[in-house]
Amino acid sequence: MPPSDDGEPTRTVRLAAHPAHAADRSADVTTTATEPTTGAPFVHPALFYRDDREYLGGTVPFIREGLTAGEPVAVAAPAARLELIEAALGPAAQAVHLVDMTSAGRNPGRIIPSVLRAFADARPGVRVRIIGEPIWPGRTVVEYPACVQHEALINEAFRGREVTILCPYDARSLPRDVLADAHATHPVLITGGRERPSAAYDPERVLARCNEPLSALPGAATFRYDAQTLPAARDFALAQARERGMSTVRLQDLALVVAELTTNSVVHAGGTGTLRLWAENEQIVCQVQDFGRLADPLAGRRPAPAGQIGGRGLLLVHYLSDLVRLHTGDTGTTIRSYVSRV
Repeated sequence: MPPSDDGEPTRTVRLAAHPAHAADRSADVTTTATEPTTGAPFVHPALFYRDDREYLGGTVPFIREGLTAGEPVAVAAPAARLELIEAALGPAAQAVHLVDMTSAGRNPGRIIPSVLRAFADARPGVRVRIIGEPIWPGRTVVEYPACVQHEALINEAFRGREVTILCPYDARSLPRDVLADAHATHPVLITGGRERPSAAYDPERVLARCNEPLSALPGAATFRYDAQTLPAARDFALAQARERGMSTVRLQDLALVVAELTTNSVVHAGGTGTLRLWAENEQIVCQVQDFGRLADPLAGRRPAPAGQIGGRGLLLVHYLSDLVRLHTGDTGTTIRSYVSRV
């Protein structure tokens, strides 16, 4: 468990929405927050904050130091946090790339390729700074395993890169187990302006825990496919989703998701698989299970090099889905895509 100065969370079971804190635009943003060490090629600290003043005290000096050093700076956070930072920076905010994480990072599997790598890769040859807040009190229990998996994978995705990614955590509102996971996925912790190494740092343990079996909903519509029945599998999924109220636009997205997942099974995982589909709240859930094993934990999270033929299937699935969950092991791989009905 994280020490008490990382915040006393209000819940220990699930993530739930909280009212946004009122913006304290008069906060003293020149507080002496410890600046994350940037001597190593890749630096990945977690910043624990309990209110707007602590949030700005940990983020604004980090941004200003980067701008002063000539480093490109991006902030990917919920919109309310972006507004706080913009107000605190004033005109300097125009030099910062701002991204609403609740939109760009709604599916945590998109954050590395479409937010973090997209910014860093477009600026080769210089060190970049990014503030990334992928976990906030409005995240759901279903989303959370993919969120913490994302945090653990950042360390491998940017190994050796000249990048600093600072990840803020709302220590007042997030559950205790979420804060504990932040200790395991970040080698450096910042609390109250003090920086220290994380004694609990163990991203591999987190990744192993997140690789949990995915059981289909009892009674889910089921279709077993092979190379000859790939078109029929897609048509089956679309018919089932249409019956469950999916809009025409999202049906087009689902068609691509199903085509990519089932084709990958046929080409790379023994030639057969099982497709299941059901409705869950406002989403259609599409699950594909086959006998292959996914060896690369970053599969689908690496931007495909320009000119490369193929290798974009799972990347496209992440891009089109609102959430992707995955389990892989000796007995096979299960990939689950959540796509909103409208």
